[in-house]
Amino acid sequence: MASREDLYQEAVRTHGAALNRIARAYELNPDKRRDLLQDIHMALWRSLESFDGRCSLRTWLYRVGHNVATSHVVIDRRASSRQLLSIDQIDITDPKSDVEESAGRNLAVDRLMTLIHELRPLDRQLVMLFLEGVDAAAIGEITGISAGNVATRIHRIKRILTTRFQGGARS
Repeated sequence: MASREDLYQEAVRTHGAALNRIARAYELNPDKRRDLLQDIHMALWRSLESFDGRCSLRTWLYRVGHNVATSHVVIDRRASSRQLLSIDQIDITDPKSDVEESAGRNLAVDRLMTLIHELRPLDRQLVMLFLEGVDAAAIGEITGISAGNVATRIHRIKRILTTRFQGGARS
């Protein structure tokens, strides 16, 4: 089996961008996001000592990253006493803009990230893993819920997000 250093280097090389996206989804403040990303890397490094290969390195990385990020949200929530919302409670407005197509895409991504940032940690984790292309079975393995439940929840979240992005209406 590879050394912890080798596993860490492989994880960062192949999934470093995913770690950045996880941090971005869980923290909007750039300074706090850098701290969160550093915490994720430290937790990943420490956790690789007990990595036994029963799941893929990718699954392990997502599990560690989302667990650290979820803890970050809970601690931040306690500190700021800001209430998190369920996907049903989020209302997003459609900004009027006549900028270039690329700016429109950036705006859509920013809107999506803002929406995701307001979700409860489990819903946020499900959406981020789905957006990373992780299948329902692997998401279930990472989160500890059944693949069927994952698929149902993702379908529901996708429907609501589509409705809100298209018309801004509440479902």
